[in-house]
Amino acid sequence: MNIILLGPPGAGKGTQAKRLEARWGLKQISTGDMLRAEVEAHTPLGREVQELMEKGHFVPDAIMIEMISQRISQPDCQKGFILDGFPRTESQAVALDRMLEERGLRIDEVILLDVNEQALIARLAARQGEDGSRRADDKPEVIHKRLETYRAQTAPILPYYEQNRRLKRLDGMQAVDQVAGEIDQLLQQVRASQEQETGKGVG
Repeated sequence: MNIILLGPPGAGKGTQAKRLEARWGLKQISTGDMLRAEVEAHTPLGREVQELMEKGHFVPDAIMIEMISQRISQPDCQKGFILDGFPRTESQAVALDRMLEERGLRIDEVILLDVNEQALIARLAARQGEDGSRRADDKPEVIHKRLETYRAQTAPILPYYEQNRRLKRLDGMQAVDQVAGEIDQLLQQVRASQEQETGKGVG
């Protein structure tokens, strides 16, 4: 089972992704982490990425797709994956679907954790570390900037996933366990549908 998890900073996306890894055996894939890993490992792809980044260029979609293709081939992605931070444009979403289709795979669910931005800002601003200190990125002005960046990066792909009814919106302002329960319900429906398709294929 392969999903894309969307949500602004502070919506609980990271918490839910970790839980999905433990509960469903899915592997969270962060494209940012993958890029850094390739560069640090000095792979041919990593050297190409580093050269592009040093010149101030964006990493082309084709390289990102190839990197994801290689990553999901690894054993820890056998049960499926959670994409975090990709795609960010419709062209990336289309290219991702095409690559997965060639491998006999697909994105089964796109889950968006919707939030009330004003309530989220208040919640993050009140958040404290274990020592009682505030995180630097929880200041209201920083949160506003991060939310603007999120909207700019995420808004372009929502219509693409809405048009084929893969986008599911959940209330990210609910308690963590309640959000987790709703995600589980969605994934159980996906699994039941997959099992039904497999049964038809066998018959």
